[in-house]
Amino acid sequence: MRGIADIVADFALGLREAAAFLTRLPVAAPPVSTASGFLARAAPAFPVVGAAIGALGGLVYAVAAALALPPLVCALAALAGVAALTGALHEDGLADVFDGIGGRDRLERLRIMRDSHNGTFGTLALVFSVGARAALLAAIAAPAPVLLTMVAAGALSRTVLPPVMALLPPARAGGLAAAAGTPNRTQVIVALAIAKAIAWLCLGFGPALLALVAAAAAAAAIAAMARHTLGGATGDILGACQQAAEIAVLSVAAALAASP
Repeated sequence: MRGIADIVADFALGLREAAAFLTRLPVAAPPVSTASGFLARAAPAFPVVGAAIGALGGLVYAVAAALALPPLVCALAALAGVAALTGALHEDGLADVFDGIGGRDRLERLRIMRDSHNGTFGTLALVFSVGARAALLAAIAAPAPVLLTMVAAGALSRTVLPPVMALLPPARAGGLAAAAGTPNRTQVIVALAIAKAIAWLCLGFGPALLALVAAAAAAAAIAAMARHTLGGATGDILGACQQAAEIAVLSVAAALAASP
């Protein structure tokens, strides 16, 4: 029977792997991170790393607001800070997915998604994603609520990835989705529980539940499209799921902030 020390050690290992994958921080990934299934093992740590990424964005927003910059400029600065931290990992996936939509069949879509050059659809997807997120953050406006919202959005939007990994098979034999592995039920549940707790602390119980449902619905829509058009998931699909889920969470937060 595994003890508390073993569980803590496993989580710490997963935290290092998640940070090494989801950010560009100089975190030395453990040697086992190159083995098949490395991302599945890190799944419970996704919301923690996601919350930290969101916190950085919220702090950038607060600094920009302290300089008396307009809310939209503050929001764009926050998103730029997040992109710098993550290397625009998820944005790259979103662009590749929407470029691939134009393919005539499954194989052509996968081939297009492997191309590192962005086409018209991919560029438009990036414009709409950045524009929507910036507008939603600017609608919340006040630095403290924006910080809390970005922490919750960072956690929830990355926590939808383990369920997608668990439910969809890899679309191709090689690539990230195949190497990432399949999280088990316990890993998915732990990730969801941690994300829900983070969102609850940031937004309150009711808004956190609404945000979780919205994030899940957005990711499910991308996952359903991936199953229909590609036959499964790729690393790019995971990136698109994160972007869609983040927009959904920010939409809920902005709508609640605007309500009397």
